[in-house]
Amino acid sequence: MDKKTTKRNLWMFPLGTVGRDMIYQLFNNFILTFILFTKQLTVGQLGAITGIMIAARIFDALNDPVMGNIIDRTRTKWGKFKPWLLIGILTTSIVVYLAFNTDLQGWSFVVFFGIIYFAYSITYTMHDISYWGMVPSLSRDAHTRNQFTSRANLFAGIGGTLASVLIPLLTTGDMALGGNAAFAFGRVALIICVLAPLFLCFTIFGAREDRSYEKEPAPPISFKKIISVLKKNDQLLWMTLIFLIQQVGQNIVLGGVGSNYIYFEFGYQGGYWSLFTTVGMAATAFLMVFYPAISKKIDRKPFMAKMLILATVGYVLMFATGAFMPSSMVKFWAITIGYMMVNFGFYSYYLIMMISILNTVEYNEYKNGERNDAIIASIRPFVTKLGSAVVVGITYLTYVIFGVTTYTNQISEYEQQVNQGLITEEAKAAGIEQVISQITQGQRFGLLLMITIVPLILMILCFFLYKNKYKLDEKEYDRICAELEAKKQG
Repeated sequence: MDKKTTKRNLWMFPLGTVGRDMIYQLFNNFILTFILFTKQLTVGQLGAITGIMIAARIFDALNDPVMGNIIDRTRTKWGKFKPWLLIGILTTSIVVYLAFNTDLQGWSFVVFFGIIYFAYSITYTMHDISYWGMVPSLSRDAHTRNQFTSRANLFAGIGGTLASVLIPLLTTGDMALGGNAAFAFGRVALIICVLAPLFLCFTIFGAREDRSYEKEPAPPISFKKIISVLKKNDQLLWMTLIFLIQQVGQNIVLGGVGSNYIYFEFGYQGGYWSLFTTVGMAATAFLMVFYPAISKKIDRKPFMAKMLILATVGYVLMFATGAFMPSSMVKFWAITIGYMMVNFGFYSYYLIMMISILNTVEYNEYKNGERNDAIIASIRPFVTKLGSAVVVGITYLTYVIFGVTTYTNQISEYEQQVNQGLITEEAKAAGIEQVISQITQGQRFGLLLMITIVPLILMILCFFLYKNKYKLDEKEYDRICAELEAKKQG
């Protein structure tokens, strides 16, 4: 790939994911909030919804390698990635819009939700596997690949951060569009579902990948082939486990437990959660920009050790102030700053995990004679979705154990009454404030434990497994690439 094309790709490829990550944030991190605050659910109905989410995400995770195999087999004049980018983003936008624009309640909503959630699982996979599967085809140079990965994550972070900041502001509390959560989520979904395909056009029409794969015969679609790739690549197998642990630890806060803790501790205002996530994610912007430079100065394993220390300090700050300081803005800022430190550490792990998975492509070629780019690239979203299924289960158990739905059902009732014009927005705000005042200190403490101690344990486990089991450090990867290049030249 010449320098001019690479320079162009370094803009066109990352820009495409801004809208994709907005839609991802909306559906994955706010669908449960939408349900809790706009639907009245029995424990059985919430259990059914949780079961659907877990089943769909496991199905989605298993579907990822299959989709990767299908993409590997695709041969068109637009390449093997771009057709699936277009089909996937258009169908995902339709599905997500429908998910947030329904008045159904009770079991009829549960059935509707089941159909929608499985549809989302299929359609999002189409463009997600295609997008990240393109990275190895954009460059084989380790530093340039780091640039593509970090810059794509930078733009993904921009999209995700915009969504995580604006969605709570525009859907919860005094600034909710239309004065209630149901109307607000519907309008926000419409805007994001229009933006997502528009942004992906940058990648579809602007990025150019190496299409040397077109000279090779299309591989057959075979689940046996997928299993074979995993079994023969020991480093990929270890990375699958390590990345799963990292994903569960990182996403417990954003999966629903964190937002409810903030609302229950500081008040039902979207501004609190927006500020918490904005400051918390601010540190990641630094990593998105400077990680390629950092990776030149310090190797991955020593860097992870430093990040573990930083994150531990952040978790201690969050837990200590959350447990022992009375509710105030000082307490809010202490917890938020602690989360920023935690997120800096965890996001460093995320970038390292992504690069480490992609680097097993060359290891696979070196060891087994095949690259299998798309199949290996599909492991990242496979593990992400499997991890999100685990997080959904943890969130549900947390809600049941600490009685969260007792209060969210009351909040939902106030939201519905405003939507139907039965009460004023002022009456809604007063009623919700009264509901939150009934939450016990023990219930708040339980939520605090789940967003501090549990993720810290998982982060420590992730570090020690990576340190001891992942062998493709910088020197070993360079050696493998040099041998592969020598074979081609010979």
